[in-house]
Amino acid sequence: MSAKANILAKLKKSLEGTQPVVDDYDVGLVTQPWTYAPAERIARLRQLMEAVHTEIHQTTEAEWPALLERLLAERGLPSLLIAPSTPHGQRLTAHVAGRADAPVLKAYDRPVEDWKDELFNDTPASLTGTLGAIAATGSLIVWPTPEEPRLMSLVPPVHFALLKASQIRDNLHQAMTEMNWAGGMPTNALLISGPSKTADIEQVLAYGAHGPKDLVVLILEDA
Repeated sequence: MSAKANILAKLKKSLEGTQPVVDDYDVGLVTQPWTYAPAERIARLRQLMEAVHTEIHQTTEAEWPALLERLLAERGLPSLLIAPSTPHGQRLTAHVAGRADAPVLKAYDRPVEDWKDELFNDTPASLTGTLGAIAATGSLIVWPTPEEPRLMSLVPPVHFALLKASQIRDNLHQAMTEMNWAGGMPTNALLISGPSKTADIEQVLAYGAHGPKDLVVLILEDA
């Protein structure tokens, strides 16, 4: 018998004659203290995310492309990485089409091995969507996809994220339940509360060590 099989056999034998412990999980413990009126969710989210250096702008579905273009210009960012097949990627592409003064849109439409040097060294900003947000913790919910892989929110120094106000949930339990996370999750589910930061070196807080040093969230309010 192999060592692995021997260990598993011992574990199984140790359970003989035992009964599973009754699950007395109380949903109220993880929901009631962190439940907010719909009108309070944006304020709560902003308070927590801005406390960790996230920049937030409230806008509308009609106005966000123009706002994003202005923010790029104010930061002197000449290009923006987008996922061209997503609805927001298509929307931004249409917004800048045919204009010589518009920022350059880079498409994430090929394997990373084909353009790794450009991605890591010459891509100053990216735009991604979100699956929602959690008011209780001040966190964005991001599920990477083949069209919008994790590197889009991890590599460029500035990460712009679109968030629909109607998709802000009170707490993690509510998000998991209403969005049926049990029905299937991606290999990577991200909860992002602010730009990358670390204090590993001499306890000095530094931004951008393991990802973007600037996170800018555009909240699309229901019009």
